[in-house]
Amino acid sequence: MPEPEWERLVSESRRESGANWKRWGPYLAERQWGTVRESTADGDPWLNFTHEEATWRTYRWGEDGLLGICDRQCRLCFGLALWNGKDPILKERLFGLTGPEGNHGEDVKEAYYYLDSTPSHSYLKALYKYPQAEFPYAQLREENARRSREEPEYELTNTGIFDEGRYFDVQIEYAKAADEDILIRVTIFNRGPEDAPLHFLPSWWFRNTWSWGSTFDRPDEKPSLSQVADNQLVAKHETLGEFQLYADAGPDGALPQWLFTENETNTWRFDDPESRRPSCKDAFHLAVVDGIEGVINPRPKGTKTAAHFQCTVPAGDSVQFRLRMSAVDELPVEAFGAGFDDAFKQRIKEADRYAESLVSPGLSVDEQQVMRQADAGLLWTKQFYHYVIPRWLQASGKGETKPTPASPGAPSPRNADWGHLYNRNIISMPDKWEYPWYAAWDSAFHLIPFSKIDPYFAKEQAILFLREWYMHPNGQLPAYEWNFSDVNPPVHAWACWRVYQMTASNGDRDRNFLERVFQKLLINFTWWVNRKDIRGKHVFSGGFLGLDNIGIFDRSKPLPTGGHLEQADGTAWMAFFCSSMLSIAFELADGNPAYEDMASKFFEHYVSIAEAMNSLDGTGLWDEEDGFYYDHLHLDGRSIPLKIRSIVGLIPLFTVDVIFDKTIDKLPGFRKRMDWFLKSRPDLAKFMTYMERDSETSDGGHRLLAIPTRDRLMRMLRYLLDEDEFLSNYGIRSLSKYHEEHPFEYELNGEMLRVQYQPAESDSGLFGGNSNWRGPIWFPLNYLLIEALERYHMFYGKSLRVECPTRSGNYMDLQEVADEIRKRLSKLFLSNEEGDRPSYARTDVLLNDPHWRDLVLFYEYFDAETGRGLGASHQTGWTALISPILGTLASRCQPQQESDATSSAINPEEVKHRFS
Repeated sequence: MPEPEWERLVSESRRESGANWKRWGPYLAERQWGTVRESTADGDPWLNFTHEEATWRTYRWGEDGLLGICDRQCRLCFGLALWNGKDPILKERLFGLTGPEGNHGEDVKEAYYYLDSTPSHSYLKALYKYPQAEFPYAQLREENARRSREEPEYELTNTGIFDEGRYFDVQIEYAKAADEDILIRVTIFNRGPEDAPLHFLPSWWFRNTWSWGSTFDRPDEKPSLSQVADNQLVAKHETLGEFQLYADAGPDGALPQWLFTENETNTWRFDDPESRRPSCKDAFHLAVVDGIEGVINPRPKGTKTAAHFQCTVPAGDSVQFRLRMSAVDELPVEAFGAGFDDAFKQRIKEADRYAESLVSPGLSVDEQQVMRQADAGLLWTKQFYHYVIPRWLQASGKGETKPTPASPGAPSPRNADWGHLYNRNIISMPDKWEYPWYAAWDSAFHLIPFSKIDPYFAKEQAILFLREWYMHPNGQLPAYEWNFSDVNPPVHAWACWRVYQMTASNGDRDRNFLERVFQKLLINFTWWVNRKDIRGKHVFSGGFLGLDNIGIFDRSKPLPTGGHLEQADGTAWMAFFCSSMLSIAFELADGNPAYEDMASKFFEHYVSIAEAMNSLDGTGLWDEEDGFYYDHLHLDGRSIPLKIRSIVGLIPLFTVDVIFDKTIDKLPGFRKRMDWFLKSRPDLAKFMTYMERDSETSDGGHRLLAIPTRDRLMRMLRYLLDEDEFLSNYGIRSLSKYHEEHPFEYELNGEMLRVQYQPAESDSGLFGGNSNWRGPIWFPLNYLLIEALERYHMFYGKSLRVECPTRSGNYMDLQEVADEIRKRLSKLFLSNEEGDRPSYARTDVLLNDPHWRDLVLFYEYFDAETGRGLGASHQTGWTALISPILGTLASRCQPQQESDATSSAINPEEVKHRFS
């Protein structure tokens, strides 16, 4: 019998019932302030809308809140508000430093954790740690401003504010009794030695869609929240419908005081204070924190409401609050009867069974815990994202709207070339605080763990970025909201192919999905070929390609030297794009000969790129002396290799493909063209693995297509597996440790530009903020490298063994090397013999505290020497790849199956059909 959660997913995907289990979820951003959307087209987002202003100023494009939920269009929101009696502001949202304030860029300064979620969000659980002393806003700003780039960030846990357990653990749980009947349970623990007072204000509010003039779709009728009984409200919205909202009595048996206001900007914050009027966005703050009278709506009605509880939480004890929101056609007989707790028990049981269904046999309890929190974080960081460029370009300042044409000769407003862009969807974000916006290549990596967690959502996300209201008419995918025209690595084709492989069932593959993405990926591929091959020689210069701060130049901008870069990573990414498209074309050609021509096209294009990269006439990117691929600076007719041993030169390894003869035999048109190529271009075998054949396998043989030859592969692997170069205890470094003692230097106009290995934060502000690829461990490229090594092993098997680590005398085949890298990445999160998790640097007190030690954060990148987590800290989407990494390690002892197409050693568990 299928698990209830899988039944919900299948039912929704097939539109088999009227249920709408994903209509409500954790889609509320954690930071809407300080974003491009809430700025102006020519403004500075950090300054245009600050954290303090978010207390009283209304957003245009979204909402934010504390561990909240909303519907999929962010019309009605729910979130927590807290006040310890000492803070200067009501705690309604998360605080952090803006980019200019942090010594390593933007940085959230809070302690919160995602603990559980099902893909339909039938159950959700999260934790927020709220200090009992005054929150140290000023101290965090001042100390980080004082610190240099060479020093680490100053975190909330460094302030001592959690000493002696003087904080509240605020645990929130959501359970859906039905798809639109949502139960909310908040348990607040006092971890301190003394009783502590607390104001608790769970809040509902409507996103303001009625104040912005003609540039927004204003509703015909303003939504409303109104009280109908002592513990009951009604919420009405013309498109969302009608909901009943309930609050149970508090721990002292008393019902809350209901507060009402309007979710509208407090205009007398910047006007004459004498003109103050009641009912504005910050009314609850003004009434509760500042004690101002007359600011709450005197009538029990508005567009924002809170149930105000005042309580004292006993030392070492807890109090609990219960709330509920139900659509009118799902009204409970009794809001807080026995059925309330029974529903929680049932949903928790289902969440446990769902998590168990994803676990590979052999995982330890600790590994299961890390996987579950990684999956929960990925699900919690889905967010409603709304951004319509034409309307945004028209909007100005903080109030009315007007056109803002650029002056003659002035730079174009931000994102002005993306007038077609209309985003209003639920999107998997890298991090809902530090990156409350999507990045194209981050999102592609999210699809891999989502293929296991929720395959339907994975496919929807893959298709979404290829839709007409996302993809530019010229074929470019939007990079990220700070600059949609920037260039992220083209990994979307690989992600779509892996989603297809990982979600396929035996004999029932979703070819419709594959065809849909293939047609759009063709357009994107054409954009790359037309725009990023500067000389028309199959050598690409894509810009910064996501690897900001990796070299001596900001690759997003024109070079200060003049000339142009030919990029080893840009060119290799395009070969990788070709190999992914070749794999898809092979699959679609089975039963549809029309795709044979496309297979031939991508095969020949791959060969052309490989030939250009490996050319022996001095124009290629391979350095025979060093045995590595480098970027080349083309200047004044010269091609100057920039000899930086970085992840840029390892990306050519990713492009390897294994092609089975039995697949080729089904495609006579492709075989004829391929045989002609093999016969007419024997010279290619001198510098690339050009369809080398192994005919001794039981299935009739398979062929290898790879940019480096076997000899070049071995030379690169010596660098890769050298602990004094790329191989760290925690994975593969992004820059060779060789450059610690031997920095790369380049003189430009009397200034010496330098790239030096730095295992953690960079001391260079080249690309700004915490952008750093000068040594740390990054999960996405480690993951691609692991898959590539497995494809090499699929072909070479035990015939290719290398020293791992280099000079150790310990020899491994490439499957064993891939697993070794997996083990080292896993060490970042797993508790070691000392009880420490290397990725999570806490004080000694917190390391041994049972209320902290099992809480795991998933960071953006990691210190290559210590494993300390760096950058964004809360489920930076691609770090959720630890979940499939742990799962694969545990299942490695199980028999493997070979793919009958191309690419990627496929674990049988990945193609197991989970659904009845």
